[in-house]
Amino acid sequence: MFLATRPSRRTIERFLDASQAVPLSYEPIGAAQRDPDGFKVDELVVTIGHGHADFDRAKAALAAWKHFDLGWMQAIPAAPDPEPGTVVAVVIRHLGLWSLNGCRIVYRIGDRDQGTRFGFAYGTLANHAEAGEELFEVFMDPSSGDVRYRIRAASRPRAALAWIGYPLVRALQGRCRRHSGQAMRLTTGVGVGRS
Repeated sequence: MFLATRPSRRTIERFLDASQAVPLSYEPIGAAQRDPDGFKVDELVVTIGHGHADFDRAKAALAAWKHFDLGWMQAIPAAPDPEPGTVVAVVIRHLGLWSLNGCRIVYRIGDRDQGTRFGFAYGTLANHAEAGEELFEVFMDPSSGDVRYRIRAASRPRAALAWIGYPLVRALQGRCRRHSGQAMRLTTGVGVGRS
């Protein structure tokens, strides 16, 4: 859904309510972990810290959706439960317009309380401008102790405006990955007075 102004809280709530029954706009689930035909696959992996304390901060930040604290993009509710079945509205401001896009958490990776990986993926609903899946995870390299954030997406345009403006959509996707990586680096203090 494209809008000329920022959607009101009421509009977003109605959108979220309606999205509960909206199906996914792609298949199969797990597309972000493969290279499916007909989809563009993009990935960014950045080091965001080192050691267990940074890993704990990174897991908490990912669970709280800090990777979407970008100013021009946000997930609503503000910190949705990253459990399969949870519906999320992604609000984006771009090129003077606003878009409202529905997503559903489709699976989790690892365990927030133990292990060396934690994350989740959401899939686009049929009311999203794109079709596909996006995976967000943090992990700790057991040999180096480095903490990394990974965002991997398999996508293709779905809405007419997304097809028409596809080069701009691709640029926006790249911007989103870069800014998301920067937001996660800030959660552990990397780049703000720490090495």
